[in-house]
Amino acid sequence: MLNLNHLSSFVALQQTGSFTEAAARLGIGQSTVTQHIQRLEKALGRQLVFRDTHQVKLTAEGEALIGYARGMLDLNGKVSSLFSETRLRGRLRLGVSEDVVANRLTGILEDFIRLYPLIDLELTVALSAVLYQMQDAGDLDLVLAKRHLGETHGRLLYREPLIWLARDPDLLPARGEALPLIAFPPPSITRRVAQEALDGANLPWRIVCTCGSLSGLTAAARAGMGVLVQPRSMAPAGLREVPADRLPLLEDVEFVLISRRGTDTALVDALSNLIAGQIAPQNPRRD
Repeated sequence: MLNLNHLSSFVALQQTGSFTEAAARLGIGQSTVTQHIQRLEKALGRQLVFRDTHQVKLTAEGEALIGYARGMLDLNGKVSSLFSETRLRGRLRLGVSEDVVANRLTGILEDFIRLYPLIDLELTVALSAVLYQMQDAGDLDLVLAKRHLGETHGRLLYREPLIWLARDPDLLPARGEALPLIAFPPPSITRRVAQEALDGANLPWRIVCTCGSLSGLTAAARAGMGVLVQPRSMAPAGLREVPADRLPLLEDVEFVLISRRGTDTALVDALSNLIAGQIAPQNPRRD
């Protein structure tokens, strides 16, 4: 019989791509995660994880196992919740900014439904400013979004720089020519930061593509239409960072959690603590 603790380490490793981050998420030592993976591989007689100095990824056998591992952990969580005297139930309305959805949300939701299967989640994806407006109107219980530097609302999760991205930075227009921008529609924090930085440097610009979906913006940038601004850890594949001497420095952005007053504190705290424990900049991993 497979050990659920071993499977939990295996799933966390698949989600994070890092032994260090998997251990931090589970609240155990990195050596313990390593032991769990080794014992799981011994029990199955197969290598499940491939690791070198640059990356951690699943082998073909590991990919075959991951769906079953999630299923076993989900079932265990549902059974435990069903017979727990302190089980949480109810409805929670969560708003998440567009760029977070594309990079972080899957792992968060996987753990949430396993730990709290009796909570019904109503998910809204929109620009950060729109989410704040919806929350002020009483339509959202919890918001995970960005804020400008200097703002104080919400529970700070982390801060990181915004960067300019393009398919081929060497093909950008010469200085003095209008820079083609690909951006979310107003109100957008990244759009505003980009425009203010260019105006402050007296560089001309024009919006060549506007879309409310990050996948749409990414497609336009990959097609070579112009320059896209995103947090460094959320840079889409297929785009390169523009060298610092080509365009003005962009200010950092902060990611925060904001709960609405009057909501079910237990429900909000459950999801807030889960998000806070998982979300962090995703940098290249070497462990």
